[in-house]
Amino acid sequence: MNQKSEKPTLSGQRIKTRKRDEKEKYDPVGFRDSVLQGLEDAGTDVEQISKYLDVAGAKLDYRRYGETLFDILIAGGILAPGGSLVEDAGDNNGRKFRTDACIFMQEDTMDKIRPFALVFIKLMRRYKYLEKMFEEEVKKVLLFLRGFSEKDRHRLSKALAVWISQAAVPPSCLTSLLQEHLVRDGLSSEFIVELMVAWKHEKDIQAVKSALKKAGLESKLMQFFPMNKRNKDHFHALFKDNGLAEIVEFHLTQANAEVKKELQVEVDRMVQDGDSPKEIVTFLKLRNELEEREIVGIVWNGVMSSVEWNKKEELVAEQALKHLKVRRKLHTSFCRIHDIWKIGTGAFSPRSRLLFREYELHEGLPQNRNALLQK
Repeated sequence: MNQKSEKPTLSGQRIKTRKRDEKEKYDPVGFRDSVLQGLEDAGTDVEQISKYLDVAGAKLDYRRYGETLFDILIAGGILAPGGSLVEDAGDNNGRKFRTDACIFMQEDTMDKIRPFALVFIKLMRRYKYLEKMFEEEVKKVLLFLRGFSEKDRHRLSKALAVWISQAAVPPSCLTSLLQEHLVRDGLSSEFIVELMVAWKHEKDIQAVKSALKKAGLESKLMQFFPMNKRNKDHFHALFKDNGLAEIVEFHLTQANAEVKKELQVEVDRMVQDGDSPKEIVTFLKLRNELEEREIVGIVWNGVMSSVEWNKKEELVAEQALKHLKVRRKLHTSFCRIHDIWKIGTGAFSPRSRLLFREYELHEGLPQNRNALLQK
């Protein structure tokens, strides 16, 4: 069998790697040194700093070192896990490891923090790919609150108020504050209050409430507080003392809506399962967070949603009467209250008023019931 002869090779032959295949060494310290030098040359003027960062993006690899860049602009240098600055370059060759051109070195007032916070926004408008990196940076930095000084936390809360109000980061990033170690130490509640005070001044309270609702945080505000302070009295006092009474009202409204939603689900289940009126009434009366008039609506919805209604409208009324006759005791348990008639005068449908007449749901109502029944 013929074997193929090996082709001769030249000794000392080199395989040349194409430039596009060469991988540059990851060097965040070198990147930091370049940025620190540029910031030092730019001086303390915010406009000059912004111009430098704009131009430097064409030379420095922001796409690769975006996290390092934001570390520098927030804390002054590269952040190590926990929130301290990496100091390994502060050696005898005179290189610095931090800069004063950062959020943490600004005076702790909105007048000083705001202009520097806007530098971030201008930079991201110029380099759109930095937006996602910045969102991740904010989430990370919030986890490091314990490693920052109290004044630095205050500065960060003011800067974050600017960024959120300008839609540079979504308010959902605040969920980072729900980490157990931050909540337990009271850092989360302190930070969220500071943030909302600054946020309210940047926008308005309605914008704050809308953003919280959009982020799904409207009913979670109590979760930012440690367990020993997670009560309405402490929550309300702290927010009111800081000029955030509107947030207290907002929280009460949202908490009430959540309770109603939970109760509605449970009542629907109990009705579907055929629980007795007595069991349902006992359950509802144990949950005293709601007023009687609100419970009436929950009971009504639970009973009415448990039926597959006739498609012929003229037969629905008769079907409703038959269905509600079975649940009459359940309704009368909550319709004997003196003020219930007030919510229905002129508001009930003819079908509802028919129920009052037919099955004596009005027992125990004041004499004014006649006005309701005759309308």
